[in-house]
Amino acid sequence: MASRGRVAPFLVILAFLVAQCFHQSTEAKKVTTNLHFFFHDTISGPDPSAVLVASAVGRTGPAGAFGNLFVVDDLLTEAPEADSPVVGYARGFYMSASRRSVMFVMGLDYGFTAGPFNGSSFSVFSQNPILERELAVVGGRGKFRMAQGFAFLRTHTFNVTSGDAVVEYNVTLFHDE
Repeated sequence: MASRGRVAPFLVILAFLVAQCFHQSTEAKKVTTNLHFFFHDTISGPDPSAVLVASAVGRTGPAGAFGNLFVVDDLLTEAPEADSPVVGYARGFYMSASRRSVMFVMGLDYGFTAGPFNGSSFSVFSQNPILERELAVVGGRGKFRMAQGFAFLRTHTFNVTSGDAVVEYNVTLFHDE
């Protein structure tokens, strides 16, 4: 009986140590990836990449109607020019979500179709206050599995008549190796 009393704490400690070793060995190493690309948001023309799918009746705001919801399939390119090589697509939605300022809420997946990250993507779900221009990265897949991070945005060009825009992205991702 006395030996049982000594073995139980030993087994508990042994189980704890084994669990810690297993946990440490399964943790993936985190790496940092910096990305730079241009987002082409085209609302006008015969083949827009952003389409208004819902709007609130009678609501207006500083940048159009508060409550507007757009679905997007926007090009991502290496440079700001429209004929620059395509590196991927941003697909998802954004909506005008403020009655008092120019601010959107965005849920987008940035998928890469060329280069070293072909087949990988990262996702944002974040406010996009047009003056601050920082988005939160909330996940990823492929080479960006378990991504977290942030994206700094700068409007490269904006056409006030059409609403079309080209936005420069500088993204920092922290993800599994």
